[in-house]
Amino acid sequence: MTDSVARLEATIRDLLAQRAATATICPSDAARAIGGDEWRGLMDDARTAAGRLVGSGEVEITQGGVVVDLSSARGPIRIRSVQPPG
Repeated sequence: MTDSVARLEATIRDLLAQRAATATICPSDAARAIGGDEWRGLMDDARTAAGRLVGSGEVEITQGGVVVDLSSARGPIRIRSVQPPG
């Protein structure tokens, strides 16, 4: 894991913690938070970080409000904290 992926994971966690439990963020929010004007170069790492957080059970990836598999998702995605059952 690269340093930028680790930083992006932490930033995703921090951004989600600052929002309502059901709120989502865009991977670009995390990339912008650590990359400033160079955020676009961090987008692949941001998706990687999101995927790692999915793997650890911390977040879900959504498109149009529906949970999707990151590996098959095409286009814009959103990240949210895992929702409790029920």
